[in-house]
Amino acid sequence: MTIVLVAVSALAGIFVGYLVAKSGIEKRIKAAQQDATAILKKAEQEAQEMKKKAIVEAREEIHRMKEEFEEERRKREAELRALEERLLRREELISKREEVVEKKEAAVELLKNQLESQKKILEQKEKEISEKLTQLAGMTVEEAREIVLQQAKERYEHDLAIMFKQIKERYEEEAEKEAKRIIATAIQRYAPEYVGEITVSTVSLPSDEMKGRIIGREGRNIRTFEKITGVDLIIDDTPEVVVLSSFNPIRREIARLTLEKLVADGRIHPARIEEMYEKAKQEVEKAIKAAGEEATFATGVTGLHPELVKLLGKLKYRTSYGQNVLDHSIEVAHLAALMAEELDLDVEKAKRGGLLHDIGKALDHEVEGSHTEIGAEIARRYGEPDYVINMIMCHHGEEDPASPEAVLVAAADALSAARPGARRESLENYIRRIVKMEKIAMSFKNVEKAYAIQAGREVRVIVEPEKVDDAEAEKLAYEIAKKIEEEVEYPGVLKVVVIREKRSVAYAK
Repeated sequence: MTIVLVAVSALAGIFVGYLVAKSGIEKRIKAAQQDATAILKKAEQEAQEMKKKAIVEAREEIHRMKEEFEEERRKREAELRALEERLLRREELISKREEVVEKKEAAVELLKNQLESQKKILEQKEKEISEKLTQLAGMTVEEAREIVLQQAKERYEHDLAIMFKQIKERYEEEAEKEAKRIIATAIQRYAPEYVGEITVSTVSLPSDEMKGRIIGREGRNIRTFEKITGVDLIIDDTPEVVVLSSFNPIRREIARLTLEKLVADGRIHPARIEEMYEKAKQEVEKAIKAAGEEATFATGVTGLHPELVKLLGKLKYRTSYGQNVLDHSIEVAHLAALMAEELDLDVEKAKRGGLLHDIGKALDHEVEGSHTEIGAEIARRYGEPDYVINMIMCHHGEEDPASPEAVLVAAADALSAARPGARRESLENYIRRIVKMEKIAMSFKNVEKAYAIQAGREVRVIVEPEKVDDAEAEKLAYEIAKKIEEEVEYPGVLKVVVIREKRSVAYAK
């Protein structure tokens, strides 16, 4: 009995445990289902949020890409407009050149036809006059021909002079107008202040007592100074001033700095002179390098050999008729580049040739030859292209220009040199040039007097009015100008004016 009760109790316990376990499992299942539902809802919410975020980011990306596309489109349109404007300017320039060529061809054809017609008339008249002279005077055909030819020459020389004047005036007016426009535009775009500059050749002293210290005992200081620097030191009666004399401007500058350092230091003896000379030499070398680099930076010319940059810097201490050669070279580079831009030519070529056109002047005190020959050899040695060498040689007419840019460099060189106050020359050379110009003008037929005025920039020629008419005066001015251009060297542009004046005078008593 007891065993049965125990078994029943065990079964009841098992059944109760089963019911309790089942109830717990159902609760867990229900809780798991609730958790799953919550997770699904949360996942759906996160998915919705991610979807919205992705849509917003996609829209932002599309907007950014659209803005980039619009910016690129605007840049392309601006480039296309600039290209179209440049093409239009080039077409206009080509059209103008074609018109000029057509006008010249038409004028040449007209002149040719006129000459042909005049030739026929001349032949007919020659024939008629020859027959008449032969009949009336008993002359031979050869004698009559000589008389007729002389008369025709006198008659038609006047007509040709008139035609020459008309053609010259017409085309000179057009060419001068266009040239003035280009030059004026270039000068307007590049118009720096200009200051005449020469290397200083005097040194101020605090007192005349310093002169004795510079000379030294038995002249040992001054001898050492002149031997080391290669410069003559002139000490005269001028109060508190000594003069440095040398054909080499860099030596003179080093000597000037050396002497200034010695005067400031006060201790002057041979060892100190050598020490100060070395310091001054290093300072000048640094200044030369800095000046060359500054010139290339100012003009935008790149790729120059370091030795060429150094030679450019030396031009800072070189002057030509009082004009600083480095400043002149920079100015020529800018002017040539601006004119090349106006004419749609190669700006970089013009700028490079303008900067290097006077490079030979850095060594013309040390090497035999003209500065153009020296400059061409230097440019060739340091790998400059042929067009630069040609520009160096042709800017003074020693070679024919091989490119339009070479012509612009020569024009810019003359323009820079001819600016008011840019250059000056010695009185002796000036007088010699004036006399030569007047002598050339007087060598022409029917010239009474000739005067050089305007500081040698204008020659006025007075002719015999009864022997020279207006057309022949025009022709005479052109011939005198050409001859002076061939035989005389002068800065800038020379003007020749022929004056024909008839005066009638009477006295009432």
